[in-house]
Amino acid sequence: MSANKESWGSRVGLILAMAGNAVGLGNFLRFPVQAVQNGGGAFIIPYLVCFLVMGIPLLWIEWSMGRFGGKHGHHSTPFIVDTMGKNRLWKYIGVFGIWTNIAVASYYCYLESWTMSYVFHSVIGTFRDLDQEGVSNFFNEYVSLGISTLGVPYEPIVFFLLCLLLNTWILSKGLAGGVERVAKIGMPLLILFGVFLAYKGFTITAGEDGAINDSSVGLNFLWTPNFDELWSPSVWLAAAGQIFFTLSVGMGTVQCYASYVRSKDDIALNAMSAGWMNEFVEVVLGAAILIPISIGYLGIDRVTEMVQHGGLGLAFRTMPYLFYQWGDVLGAIAGVMWFGLLFFAGITSSLAMGTPWIGFLQDEFNWKRKPAAWSFGIFVLVLGMPTVLFFEYGVFDEYDYWAGTVSLVVFALFESILFAWIFGMNKGWREIISGADIKVPNIYRFIIKYITPMLLLWVFLGSLFTPKGGDWTVAFSGNWQLDDSSIIKKIMNSGLKQQLAAATDPAQIEHLQDTLFFVNASRILLLLVWLGLALLVYIAYRKRVREGRI
Repeated sequence: MSANKESWGSRVGLILAMAGNAVGLGNFLRFPVQAVQNGGGAFIIPYLVCFLVMGIPLLWIEWSMGRFGGKHGHHSTPFIVDTMGKNRLWKYIGVFGIWTNIAVASYYCYLESWTMSYVFHSVIGTFRDLDQEGVSNFFNEYVSLGISTLGVPYEPIVFFLLCLLLNTWILSKGLAGGVERVAKIGMPLLILFGVFLAYKGFTITAGEDGAINDSSVGLNFLWTPNFDELWSPSVWLAAAGQIFFTLSVGMGTVQCYASYVRSKDDIALNAMSAGWMNEFVEVVLGAAILIPISIGYLGIDRVTEMVQHGGLGLAFRTMPYLFYQWGDVLGAIAGVMWFGLLFFAGITSSLAMGTPWIGFLQDEFNWKRKPAAWSFGIFVLVLGMPTVLFFEYGVFDEYDYWAGTVSLVVFALFESILFAWIFGMNKGWREIISGADIKVPNIYRFIIKYITPMLLLWVFLGSLFTPKGGDWTVAFSGNWQLDDSSIIKKIMNSGLKQQLAAATDPAQIEHLQDTLFFVNASRILLLLVWLGLALLVYIAYRKRVREGRI
């Protein structure tokens, strides 16, 4: 008999927890950069189309799968999907729903710990007298485990441990007493902090506090549409990829959370509410902070250069310096709010990542909540420490690519096929609309069965065979060369090998050789973890057979 008797305390708490699962660091760091790089205001068109024909359908699919599995006493994806598909192999596809969360949490909690550290440093005024180069150097020293500004040896490890302990302690308190309570506090504070910073982003005036541009310059840079980009498959792939990041679909967390709702509870409106809350935070708040403020003080050229390296550089290397242009007091407050909202975005997501593993142990091995939660903490500590110790050798990025990108697409593709074609669209549709507080448009029967799986297949194949430079026109004309960012080239380490072949400096050669070693080692480690989890699922299955539960 399962030790898992938990449930959500309230509908509001469930929606906030689901929204917190979706609202993550990517809403504020990744979305504005993706928009800038893929057509500005025109990017919102493929983005919204992908949200409507892939995001919402996947939310309904995962909520439905979770509630259906919960009716049968399952709270993790291996046996949720096993209940819906007759082939015994489906449970091993469901392993992705546990593996992805543990692997992502292993590096995500480290990134989350940066925000905790930066809140602390904002409070004590570490960034007050630093210029932009000084703030950037602080970040470089931090991630390279350099000399701590606090005099604490290995400060990043200390904050990583504190962050992980906090996550584990909250998870040990249960859904209603832990996860839901944090969501009820964290999500309103996140929105409050975001609204304040967005207001500052909207009201920057050239010549005041050192600003060189009005806020309109940054907003126009971000949202001026380049409609020529609409015809590029790369832009649509980027939009579809952002939907995965922003909604946390394809991970197994949504199914796990939804498995704790009652059998007749609404899922259609709940899924929509959580999804649209995430879109508000991302499109309205996320787009009004990072890019407008940085362009207001640094100008378009410098920001354009920084954007090529993603949002982390702007967020951690630059924003603390920019906030202090508003004065010491307001600069410290803004720093606390910026890194505070990033922390709340991070922790509401990382808490969701622990739930599938905990549910699996409770269901299959009768573990109590607390030991299951602490086992998750230990698991993430062991798997995550390489991302801390070997950050500069690409381990962090490898975890992010395979667990936080490729795995999401693969699992979402399989679950969409399972739901619409194996479980059956008729049964699946009844599951979606059962207890629904809204009228679900019938067009979504067609979209879920045909459009969503085809779009997911296109995203996967487009990532597998990405053409050189993302130039699909040349590729379709018959000259198809794979880009180093494609999955195939990634497996072959083509980019690293080319850098190594071109390197002449001995120190650089040594660094690239070490990077190549750690990249391959991290992949082997992730594979071994997946195989270990698959073995546990097999043991759980045999246990069910012996007990007559199958």
